[in-house]
Parts: sequence; C-alpha cells; structure tokens
Amino acid sequence: MSAPGEQRAFGQRVAFLRKKLGLSQAEFASRLDRSETWLSQVERGARRIDRMSVLERLADALGVPVAELAPEQKVVQADVEPAASALSLALSSSDALHAVLAGTRPFDVRDLDRQAVKAWEYAHGSQYDELATLLTDLLPELERSARNATGDDEIVVNVAKARSYLAVAGVLSKLGETGAAWVAVDRAITAAEKAGDPLLMAEGAFRLAIVFQVARRFDLAIRAAESAAHALDERAADGDSPAIAVRGALKLQLAVASARLNDARMAYLYLDEARAAADELGEDRNDYETEFGPTNVLLHDVAVAVELGDAGRALRVAETVDASGLSPERQGRLLIDVARAQAQLRQTDAVVATLRQGLDLAPQQFESHARVRELVADLVQSDRTGSQELRDLAQRVT
Repeated sequence: MSAPGEQRAFGQRVAFLRKKLGLSQAEFASRLDRSETWLSQVERGARRIDRMSVLERLADALGVPVAELAPEQKVVQADVEPAASALSLALSSSDALHAVLAGTRPFDVRDLDRQAVKAWEYAHGSQYDELATLLTDLLPELERSARNATGDDEIVVNVAKARSYLAVAGVLSKLGETGAAWVAVDRAITAAEKAGDPLLMAEGAFRLAIVFQVARRFDLAIRAAESAAHALDERAADGDSPAIAVRGALKLQLAVASARLNDARMAYLYLDEARAAADELGEDRNDYETEFGPTNVLLHDVAVAVELGDAGRALRVAETVDASGLSPERQGRLLIDVARAQAQLRQTDAVVATLRQGLDLAPQQFESHARVRELVADLVQSDRTGSQELRDLAQRVT
C-alpha cells in the first residue's frame, strides 16, 4: 500500500470493522498491544502498514482474512534472522533418510548427551548463532545414532535427540518461525516416546503450546496445554516433583493464552493453579527445561497483566521479582513485558531504559524479537525530540 488514497481507504476499513465489534480505539489498541495514538494514525491513513506480521495481527483482531482487510496491500515479510534460517535449513535436511541408508559407525553416547545439554545452555542463554552452529552437525549424528543404538544406549540417544529438537523449537518459536518449530516439536515428541519418557513428551506439549501462541492459534495452544496437563494430574497428585513442575508450566501457558483471548477469569484461575504447584514445590526448579517455580509464576503474572492491559499491576508485580536466578532468556522475557507495560502507560524514557538493559543482558534475543521491534518502531514514530539514544536503539533492533 503506497498511495495516500490506498492508505486512507485501508484506515477507514480498519475503523469500520473496529466499530462493528463495538470497541473504542483505546480498547482495540490494547488488544493489539499498541498505543491509541498508533491506531489513530492507522485509521487516519497517516501510518503505513508494510509488515505482514502487523497486518496479520490486525486482521486476526478484527476477525477477517488478510485478503479482505487489505486486498490492495503490498506488504513484505521481515527478513529472516540468520540463526532462524540456519536452524530451519538443518530441519529441512534429509538426515533421517541418510541415517537409514548409511552404514553403522561408532558413536559416543555420553558426548551426544553432553551436546544436548549444551544446546539448551545456548537456548536459555539466547545464543542463537551458537546453537545453530552446534545443531547443524549434532542433528544428523543424533538421527544416525538413534537408529544404531540398542538397549540403554538407545534410550539415552533418543532423550538427547528429543531435547535437541526441543531446543530448536524453543528458539525458532521466539524468532517467529512457527512452521519449522512445529516440525521440531513433532520430531522431539516421537523421540521422547521411543525413549519411554512421558514427561519429556509433556515438555513437547509445553513447547507446542508456545508455538501455537506465537502463531496466534490460542485455541490450539489451550488444547495442547490442557490435554497434557490433564494427563499429568495423577502423577502430580502422587507428589512426583518433576510432574508437578511440568504440569505447573503448562498451567502458565494456559494462563497466558487465556489472557490473550481477553478471558481474565480463566487467566487468573490458571495462574492460581500454577502458583499452588509452585508453592508445593517450594523452590525454583528447571525440570524438563521449564524453569518452573515461584519466580516464574511471578513472571507470568506480569505477562498476564500486560496481555489484559493492566499495566499498573504488571509493573507492581515486576517490582517484587528477583529473576537473577533464572536464565538470561527468562530475564529477557520479563524485561520485554515490563517495557510493554511502560509503553501502555506512555513512559517513553522508561521503555528505552528497559530495552537497553535487555540488549545488554541478551543481545540476540532483543535484536531479533518482534515485540521489541514493534515497541521501538512505535517510539520512533511518536518521538518529537529527535532523541539520539532512541535512534541508536532503533538502529540495533530494526
């Protein structure tokens, strides 16, 4: 959409559909996690929408297909992150076929297990490039070794294979590559089943729920998390700590998905169930890479409040959180939610300071995260001071 007339027509269409839903500009902007000023500019034709991700989000919130909302729109996809491209290419390789046709070769079970652990260290540390480099060689080796291993070695290799694919899924979902992430989760769950580890399968459902949330398929996210949580009810009731933790993590996904559907009652109900599980454990843990515990429940309390547009609650809860014991990735996620809450209250200087803190903590995560880019783009659009600090920030993330 390049011509001013087309922009005005698009804006008028957005305004018409919003009014049909009975929503004010402030209410609809909150659903989009945008400012009322941003939406007003779109509806007046003063702001150009040229990113497919933003257009899809608008169409989804308005309940219409993209083609109906913007039949004349010429939009471009954001550039694919190098790490996302490398990981997607690794998944696209015919490693399984090659493993079936290749002859047997010696393999080191303990080394494969160590590399799977390292994969998650990179994922939790938001070291995406390092993860892509590691997995380019590791995934083919895991596929081959899983077909040659026997006995206890077969279990260990399949666990390493599942964990490695889940690390891939975790990073790809953060980079917005939901299709590839879904493939990785599917392969992980298959490997976890072969390893005979139901909690590892449940971790797969946890990752799948995250993938669905990124894809804005909240119905599927709720289905995946709810069914897995229910399957763990009996083990959790028997006091199995890892089962309690994984089930609690699934409840947190249910809380966020409900908040994104603007269902505050269910969001806080799930959050309370997760809090009860964390209280039962009594400590922060990292069973099956979920980082579940009392601190992570507080982080999700912040996330739920932001999704529901309650920025005041989000910032009050955030002030009580000491996330220093969690991974850089989780600390970064908290900072993004804090910045979103500050943006809702139009605290521009605070948003800039929070995002700079995040860039120092987890640069690859913040430089590649769609939410960060949207926040910075909004700040730049509304800036009237010519802030050099803001321009420097925009240069790093856009």
